[in-house]
Amino acid sequence: MAKQKMLKFVDLGREMPTKRAADGRTQDFLEIYGDFIEAKAEEQASRCSQCGVPYCQSHCPLHNNIPDWLRLTAEGRVQEAYELSQATNTFPEICGRICPQDRLCEGNCVIEQSGHGTVTIGAVEKYITDTAWAEGWVKPATPYAEREESVGIIGAGPGGLAAADRLRRAGIQVTVYDRYDRTGGLMTYGIPGFKLEKEVVMRRHEQLEASGVTFVLNCNVGEDISFADIRAQHNAVLIATGVYKSRDLQGPGSGAAGIVRAIDYLTASNRKNFGDDVPEYDSGELNAEGKRVVVIGGGDTAMDCVRTAIRQGATSVKCLYRRDKANMPGSQRETQNAEEEGVEFVWLSAPKGFAGDPVTGVMVQKMRLGLPDASGRQSPEVIEGADYVEDADLVIKALGFEPEDLPALWNEPALEVTRWGTVKADFRTHETAMPGVYAVGDIVRGASLVVWAIRDGREAADAIVGQLTQAAVAAE
Repeated sequence: MAKQKMLKFVDLGREMPTKRAADGRTQDFLEIYGDFIEAKAEEQASRCSQCGVPYCQSHCPLHNNIPDWLRLTAEGRVQEAYELSQATNTFPEICGRICPQDRLCEGNCVIEQSGHGTVTIGAVEKYITDTAWAEGWVKPATPYAEREESVGIIGAGPGGLAAADRLRRAGIQVTVYDRYDRTGGLMTYGIPGFKLEKEVVMRRHEQLEASGVTFVLNCNVGEDISFADIRAQHNAVLIATGVYKSRDLQGPGSGAAGIVRAIDYLTASNRKNFGDDVPEYDSGELNAEGKRVVVIGGGDTAMDCVRTAIRQGATSVKCLYRRDKANMPGSQRETQNAEEEGVEFVWLSAPKGFAGDPVTGVMVQKMRLGLPDASGRQSPEVIEGADYVEDADLVIKALGFEPEDLPALWNEPALEVTRWGTVKADFRTHETAMPGVYAVGDIVRGASLVVWAIRDGREAADAIVGQLTQAAVAAE
């Protein structure tokens, strides 16, 4: 009788890949976690309980078949595990690195709920696809037959790229338009290299290009080409622009020099690590070296900023957040990594204004948590008379993102948006009120996760293929 490969969670504890020591990893922008060796990946995958109702799968936006590819990994059948993994996820190695597994699959693992420690799903997912790349199993899309129909995709972030891949596999001609000089969107210019090394994103660009996707980069829709022209050139259009408008801060001194947006700060850092010429970084405007840095916000973007500032050589890095640690929206794992690297979190604190121009300090008002608001979270309340000034030479605003006014930017008033400025689209097909125009990702959801954008892109691509096929049959 074959030895049982699974259900080893009783005897084996949870392990993550080796994490580089804080004093070493803060000297560069390389990823902080090592790779599982084959034996360790098999061992950790074998802890899966193969439960009858896999909550890990149901809490994954892509509904990845996690128990089955864990079992295949435990049995040493890694190529089969890869085929199963990529069947539902266009970029599993990216999700394995940057998904907040503690809030999704791992946080809902059955053995985690029973006190045995969750299966290390994200690290195994990363191991499977990194092995597939190393072994040459990852191939460009090769459709059975080419089709004449074409789709224009606006935005080369995860939603747009996932849709491009899916459409090419169906033989559809695809052109992707993007404002930046590289594809990937926030995966390239927002997320730092210590969470996602850029080669991981760039090789996906190369794969898509090899599969026949055409990229038109450095292209601002509404300036370099009109939305109407894109619609005229293609049978369908997919809007996947993401959200890039930063939420702003009000208060005295909020316009002072030295107060910068998180997206500008992170983009400058990522460009510098690509080797680009970045005058704003070289001048010190978007560089934390030798500065007292205060980051305002408690989400994942704030965590990216504080950890970037540490690596740039800031003399001190503090993060102000108006609620406490238990109520912050960012990943607890990222918060722990930041604390290990020397970031100081100042909980229950909010900016009231700013001193100096250039900025020399943040006027902070202390908060306490009161009654729950409509979302169920306790609302912060100001503690009167507890204000103080936090010294700062660089203040980074990481308060989240909002959609740009696309109907105005693109001179397209027929494009319907919600009261929040997000594009209205059907939640199943992702089609907008404009015939043949679809929208996915953050521009529909508001600022969200990469994994949700991938799901939207795949769903929209399938809907587009169905619509184009139906039209082609009707025309015969």
